[in-house]
Amino acid sequence: MLDDTMKQQLSTYLANLREPVELVASLGDDAKSAQTRELLEEIAALHDMVSASFDGDDARRPSFIIRRASDATKWVRFAGLPMGHEFTSLVLALLWAGGHPPKVEPEVLEQIEALEGDFAFEMYFSLSCHNCPDVVQALTLMALYNSRITATLIEGSTFQDEVEQRGVMAVPATFLNGEMFASGKMGVEEILAKLDTGASERAAAKMADKEPFEVLVVGGGPAGAAAAVYTIRKGFSTGVAAERFGGQVLDTMGIENFISVPYTEGPKLARQLEEHVGEYDVDVMNLATASRLVPAADKGGYHTVEFENGGVLQARSVILATGARWRNLGVPGEQEYRNKGVAYCPHCDGPLYKGKRVAVIGGGNSGVEAAIDLANIVGHVTLVEFDTALRADQVLQDKLRSLKNVDVLVNAQTTEISGDGSKVDGLVYKDRASGEEHRVELEGVFVQIGLVPNTEWLKDSGVALSQHGEIEVDAKSATNIHGVFAAGDVTTVPYKQIVIAMGEGSKAALSAFDYLIRNSAPEEIAQAA
Repeated sequence: MLDDTMKQQLSTYLANLREPVELVASLGDDAKSAQTRELLEEIAALHDMVSASFDGDDARRPSFIIRRASDATKWVRFAGLPMGHEFTSLVLALLWAGGHPPKVEPEVLEQIEALEGDFAFEMYFSLSCHNCPDVVQALTLMALYNSRITATLIEGSTFQDEVEQRGVMAVPATFLNGEMFASGKMGVEEILAKLDTGASERAAAKMADKEPFEVLVVGGGPAGAAAAVYTIRKGFSTGVAAERFGGQVLDTMGIENFISVPYTEGPKLARQLEEHVGEYDVDVMNLATASRLVPAADKGGYHTVEFENGGVLQARSVILATGARWRNLGVPGEQEYRNKGVAYCPHCDGPLYKGKRVAVIGGGNSGVEAAIDLANIVGHVTLVEFDTALRADQVLQDKLRSLKNVDVLVNAQTTEISGDGSKVDGLVYKDRASGEEHRVELEGVFVQIGLVPNTEWLKDSGVALSQHGEIEVDAKSATNIHGVFAAGDVTTVPYKQIVIAMGEGSKAALSAFDYLIRNSAPEEIAQAA
């Protein structure tokens, strides 16, 4: 199962074990069970603190638990093979079960250990899902630090009948005590916030205790991270308040146009952004969703940002970098069948549609790339583009048209996504030339039609917005309000690209620096008076 390179890497990691780890497998007579046995035997052979047994009696086969030898009440179960994107999750589970400390704040571990109640999690993932590892690792950590929490992590394609029976049509999909708990990417802090009702109040109280920042960056994507690095290096106290650090980059798979890096992936880049910001004394506040901006009454005064958890922060200058989100079609059936056949991440959810018929809406780069990727998994792809021609790069169009199981419809307006009440069963589109409506029978629809700026919270702030809701900025990233700057996909700057967002974030930071050195702080103004 493991090649020599992977064995060497795993052996190096296992050297960090502090106490024995037990692997207990429940296997059948199938090929996947044989592979699971081979994997566990190879792992156990790499370190004398790891033992493997094959006398488990769990109904899911193949599956295996990882547990502390000293405390069998703390365990996590993998059902199926945790390879691909989940191999790192497997390594971390081994290390944490073996006493190696996780890289989380002590207060997070304390919060996990203090949870009261019994929580039985079941979570479905796919090996190509780049959003799944965060959820897998969060649940693993929680299960290994609280004996009243169990986590069963299920590779969907191995248990296809179970996936269909439970109506799982998008991953990551998380169930708690048999009921749907959440669909989509979550970190441990987000899961804790849903379980621990006092978490929001405590976060708001911590905000209240903070002194005003010289620079507050709202948003933690490429633009926000770049802004924070630049302002902290100038010596200004800097805070970053983000709904989720990494932003939309977390939902991006292959990145091939980030100059000097031929290929990387969104979650990896997001981790690197967080690590870079973490090299400095930046106050990062995650799970902080801004709800209102109150500009300073006077030039040089403090701006106020309010948050959904009730928290409030103040700063002499603010950099708005809240990014954008996937645009919805806005047609009947889209919201009703979201995660029931309507999806937005082909990499995550594509494996769940193996052999089925799907549609991709959108003929730009994202849409065409999605159609190409899905064509290798599903039975048939219909790409639907509103315009009279595809807008993707020619090299992508050429690749798309070479695929035999793809149909391309242009000048076609999607008017409805239909379903049987529980899942998608078709799509209706109008031929814009003739006005005729047509129906396509299918099981899944992947929407890839661009972005919407996250600016609803700014509507009453006085910040000037374009007709498309983007923040209007000048050549120096300044808004119409003194001391308030903006950068990245949330602004009117054209071409929504990672590398451009980083440059704009850096520029906004330099503009904030220039603003701060030219304007006295409120305390200095008071002393002068």
